Amino acid sequence: MEIWINPACSKCRSAVKLLDAEGAEYTVRRYLDDPPTEDELRAVLERLGLEPWDITRTQEAEAKELGLRSWPKEPAERDRWIAALAGHPRLIQRPIITADDGSAVVGRSEEAVRDALSR
Repeated sequence: MEIWINPACSKCRSAVKLLDAEGAEYTVRRYLDDPPTEDELRAVLERLGLEPWDITRTQEAEAKELGLRSWPKEPAERDRWIAALAGHPRLIQRPIITADDGSAVVGRSEEAVRDALSR
């Protein structure tokens, strides 16, 4: 299991605390220091069953600078969104937990983290 975190994020800290409390074995990836590649993002999106705009933090200053809110959310624009996330990892929703069964969840709630633990 791997968890992508920003240590400054309270949701990330809560997820790590829960993983520790449950004795889970996992690897931490500080994705701002070690940004995912476009291919890694594609793989995680597939595991999540989501599109890149579904995991984009559109309230971030970088999103506003890029004008993301006006970008079309359609398959033809998918690569553009993925490139933006790879180039600006702060825009990636967090934490993302990749489970051992090949799935993934955005672990913003205790229920989502527990879901990842159960896999």
